[in-house]
Amino acid sequence: MAHEAVRIGIVSISDRASSGVYEDKGLPALKDWLTKALKNDITFDARLIPDEQPAISGALIELVDAGCSLVLTTGGTGPAPRDVTPEATLAVADKVMPGFGEQMRQISLRFVPTAILSRQVAVIRGKSLIINLPGQPRAIQETLEGLRAAGGEQLVDGIFAAVPYCIDLIGGPYLETNDDVCAAFRPKSARRAAS
Repeated sequence: MAHEAVRIGIVSISDRASSGVYEDKGLPALKDWLTKALKNDITFDARLIPDEQPAISGALIELVDAGCSLVLTTGGTGPAPRDVTPEATLAVADKVMPGFGEQMRQISLRFVPTAILSRQVAVIRGKSLIINLPGQPRAIQETLEGLRAAGGEQLVDGIFAAVPYCIDLIGGPYLETNDDVCAAFRPKSARRAAS
């Protein structure tokens, strides 16, 4: 059985990277991790935009309308005046999914006490899941994968373990993960035969 194709939107939000002051590291980090984590054929729809609420909301709507069943953003989630990614995301939401933000902060608190300053949110718009991720490539990986002990056993689940089943529930494609990167959790009744 072939793996279903999936279209994923990736959005890096940064005033300086979008204006060419420095190289964006968010989009390559997202693309690299997703390519390793998923067995599906992925079409990426990428955007690099400044911290402007109307531009962010507009990009999210465009990506959902273009058929992205998953949209991941990076950057713009702190308390600084220019950090408006959560507001822009909530503005386009049909449903809010607070568990994702709660888990991201729990993971990050294992590394830095300033994780409580993070305001990442996740929402459903139509048949798309939109998740705000941290801005740093290492934090993106830790948040998606979770934490493992030296022996490889999972200590804290990353948020991506819940993403495939969430997308199932909202009518999206069946995402299949590489378990050595991040094992998806689904109830037995929702699992398909391995392909």
